[in-house]
Amino acid sequence: MKADSIPLLVGLLVFVSSLISLSVSLSVAIIEILLGAVAGNLGLRPEDWMLYLAGFGGIVLTFLAGTEIDTRLLKEKSKESLLIGLCSFLLPFAGVALYTRFVAGWPVKAALIAGTALSTTSLAVVYSVLVETGLSRTEIGKMIMASTFVTDMATALALSVLFVKPTLYTFVFLSVSLNVIYFADRFSHRIFTHPRWRNKVVEPEIKYIFLLLLVLMYFANLGAGHAVLPAFLLGLLMSRHFAESSETKAVRNRLRTVAYAIITPIFFIIGGLNVSFPLIASALGLFAILFAIKLAAKFLGVYFLAKKYIPQGIMYTTLLMSTGLTFGTIASVFGLRTGYISQVQYSVLIGVVIASAVIPTFIAQRWFLPVHSEDLVDVANGNEGT
Repeated sequence: MKADSIPLLVGLLVFVSSLISLSVSLSVAIIEILLGAVAGNLGLRPEDWMLYLAGFGGIVLTFLAGTEIDTRLLKEKSKESLLIGLCSFLLPFAGVALYTRFVAGWPVKAALIAGTALSTTSLAVVYSVLVETGLSRTEIGKMIMASTFVTDMATALALSVLFVKPTLYTFVFLSVSLNVIYFADRFSHRIFTHPRWRNKVVEPEIKYIFLLLLVLMYFANLGAGHAVLPAFLLGLLMSRHFAESSETKAVRNRLRTVAYAIITPIFFIIGGLNVSFPLIASALGLFAILFAIKLAAKFLGVYFLAKKYIPQGIMYTTLLMSTGLTFGTIASVFGLRTGYISQVQYSVLIGVVIASAVIPTFIAQRWFLPVHSEDLVDVANGNEGT
């Protein structure tokens, strides 16, 4: 396939995904993943620019998710979000690791990679779905995002503690991340409120945010880490700047528009391109068992706590917390590159990760959208008050 035809095909996938999403009333993220998987198995291969842009898209989504968190609610509901988030991590991690080690016979490190990859909840998928439905503005949505963050933080810590060997660059990454977060929190208001920079067509505010995220990505790669958690914390602390006035809220809305136009679709399409149908078919039984273990463990870890703390959206919360994508992919790629897992094991794990991003989300949106969410969809589409 000629290189210059790849951007054209990707642009077509992005556009068609939007049309299908609007036609069938499903999250565009699901459609982009599915079309990416089909295109990948028909021969489409990502170029280097797509891989980098996809990584950046995941970071942008995570940052935006952080800006949506209600810090007051997070403080008030810290116990609830910690319990849901930690149980959402621990049960799938233990269940998958134990099965792959003692039943499937995988080596210890391969089993730990599997447990880590399938313990995640995709903050990117959760955030995209909640924004599209308008639930990101509700207490249910904010509780789900807070719990998702706890799950992903636990997954990142597990991957670091179990496998990553710290170097000098690791500490450089941590130091740079802390300084970026601190100074951005202290001084970003000067960028957002400067009279010569506000509401300009060149969008200095959005470019400033992109620069901060690119700095985090660069030093994360240097330190063999990942910028997802620093990006989320940066968004969380900067959320107060976006809430200060209608002008700063408009900055976040413009950033969301830019991200959803091309950056985040690349992230989801690349996720689909990683799926190999033939390799999954060669180990279909294992794929089905791991998928079932992940969903069952997530159900046990989330459902009963959601019933107690989020009674208005029990199954919706449980299903969204069962999704996986970013960290699941990161853990699987790490395992393959280090030789801890084989190509077939990698494809099975990636397949389960992608399936968990699509199937629970589809079921949640189709049959378990919380009551009165129809009004929220109108709000998300800009029809508030009509």
